[in-house]
Amino acid sequence: MPERTLAEALKVSRTSVRDAISKLVVMGLLEQRQGQGTFIRSQDAIQNNPLAVFMDARGATLEDLLEVRMGLECNAAALAAQRALETDLQFLEKSIADMQNEVACGKLGTEADVSFHMAIAYATKNPVQVDIMKNFYDFLFIGIKENLAHLYQEAGNIDQIMKQHTAIYHAICNHDAALAYLSMKRHIDFVLNFFKNLNQQ
Repeated sequence: MPERTLAEALKVSRTSVRDAISKLVVMGLLEQRQGQGTFIRSQDAIQNNPLAVFMDARGATLEDLLEVRMGLECNAAALAAQRALETDLQFLEKSIADMQNEVACGKLGTEADVSFHMAIAYATKNPVQVDIMKNFYDFLFIGIKENLAHLYQEAGNIDQIMKQHTAIYHAICNHDAALAYLSMKRHIDFVLNFFKNLNQQ
């Protein structure tokens, strides 16, 4: 339905509706077609995610996935530090604030976390990076959400993740590609080590 109608139905501002739609597009749950409007993405398209199919066929693990993310996202953070526009920085800042708000409301903050990482992908201005990351996050957010819940539910992890996101954000704001790369590496190392330790228990 149109933004105005949706805003009236939900009793919120049109700005809130636009922000929500933008987040859902970034997460790959909605798609915007020029001249046609905004549509819910087919669940078949999400469930037939090529990454999920590949991982299932090859017996790949979450650790395998995170190792690949290490290369992709560290490079993305470095590129974002070189190319991010003011609007990209605003979206990153908003994603951090949204995560803080979600956690304060007793939620896990997974949606805002996904938005943060996708905002970095968009800030690279590289369409291939964006498409690859969409596939990663379709799979991470929908396919293994239960596994991710372990990370967010363990005491202290949320605070660490928010500090790591803030460090990445500041490095990108300062156009420091080397620090952005290193900050992202520390973040993914943290997540990877968490799951390695979890699997050893």
